[in-house]
Amino acid sequence: MDGKAAPNGVATIEDRILRITGYYGYYPGYSSQKSASRSSVIQCKPGGNCPSRHRGMTRQLSPLTVAEDSAAPILELQNRSPSGICRHSRVERQSRSGEEGTQTHTENSSQEAEGQTRCQSCTSTFLKLIWRFLIILSVSSSWVGTTQFVKITYETFDCPFFMTWFSTNWNIMVFPIYYSGHLATAQEKQSPIKKFRESSRIFGEDGLTLKLFLKRTAPFSILWTLTNYLYLLALKKLTATDVSALFCCNKAFVFLLSWIVLKDRFMGARIVAAIMAITGIVMMAYADGFQGDSIIGVAYAVGSASTSALYKVLFKMFLGSANFGEAAHFVSTLGFFNLIFISVTPIILYFTKVEYWSPFSAVPWGYLCGVAGLWLAFNILVNVGVVLTYPILISIGTVLSVPGNAAVDLLKHKMIFSVVRLGATIIICIGFLLMLLPEEWDEITLRFINSLKEKKSEDHADDITDPSVHTRSRSRANGTVSIPLA
Repeated sequence: MDGKAAPNGVATIEDRILRITGYYGYYPGYSSQKSASRSSVIQCKPGGNCPSRHRGMTRQLSPLTVAEDSAAPILELQNRSPSGICRHSRVERQSRSGEEGTQTHTENSSQEAEGQTRCQSCTSTFLKLIWRFLIILSVSSSWVGTTQFVKITYETFDCPFFMTWFSTNWNIMVFPIYYSGHLATAQEKQSPIKKFRESSRIFGEDGLTLKLFLKRTAPFSILWTLTNYLYLLALKKLTATDVSALFCCNKAFVFLLSWIVLKDRFMGARIVAAIMAITGIVMMAYADGFQGDSIIGVAYAVGSASTSALYKVLFKMFLGSANFGEAAHFVSTLGFFNLIFISVTPIILYFTKVEYWSPFSAVPWGYLCGVAGLWLAFNILVNVGVVLTYPILISIGTVLSVPGNAAVDLLKHKMIFSVVRLGATIIICIGFLLMLLPEEWDEITLRFINSLKEKKSEDHADDITDPSVHTRSRSRANGTVSIPLA
């Protein structure tokens, strides 16, 4: 269908449509050329020769200009296969859609992997929190149970040194328990002798010798026995709550001895904690007017805390840090020393009738085994907790024994706490918690405060910039967009 030329130079309506739609094979005069080529085609019978068609085609294509020659290969391709360009575009669209599908699948896979990683990290964090909470609860429960069992045992058996000696002998089982755990968890199993020699390096490169056994074990065994013995003596005079609170002062004594002997770093917060501990001790002694069994019980409890602090400082000075195997070996060695060399002491006390019981069957072995078992569990948990978790968790478990014993004394024994004793207990516990602050606590606190200030300033800047962003978005939304059609 031929028509006159339009004002914009387009010859026919078909050319105008092709130009608007952006047809690939379009060029000026395309529709007239196409109609001419169609008219030159001669219908031939099947199998016949049609030479005139090729000549007509050649004659019609020969007058093309230079600009038309640039479009001739496209036209020739269309004459040969009219659907070629459409197939090519379809292939391109399919390949693009395939690439988009692959990219979407990759993004979905990465999101799923990221979600699984977050779930695994959250699960591991939750399990770690549960494990630490169980360690704290076990340490506190074992120490409360030990103290309460001693109070119950005193009702029928008043022999504190024998209880100390009997409980210390159970320390021999610490290393066998450690080796059993090694066999159950380690991939590379070691023989007991090899593991024993490896753990004995805490005494030196040569291991455990007779000289080192007497030189290193004797002072620590004496301090261990004195600590436990004085603690049991204090329980005869004071309540379990008061004794456990006073024993928490050993943390302050450890700091003072480390500052004097080991030249540790000076910290003002820990000095304040030590002063609070001493204040609590004085208040506890003043509760009954500095007389009677109260002042004696306070002296026993403070002596127990002092010998415990001296034990820890000397251990750090001569033996340094130790892993779980070395600590288990050392505690078992203390049990052997106690069994061999200190067994003569309860015998002497028995025959001198300082600690005498009759008949032998009247000894409450059940309560004694309960005290010894809980004491053993406490010692194992302390060594395991220091290696597997943080030492601060063990300290928290120890200080939580104070409210634990207070709950038992209040509910079972119907104890009435005076205001002075309650205040002293609270002051000592606060001082103990101050001792748990890290050495860089002031720097950590300043960094935390600065980070909070920077976060507030960033939030304030975001609040200021948000209105301008909303204004620009509203102006864009109210504007009009024109799309050219030709």
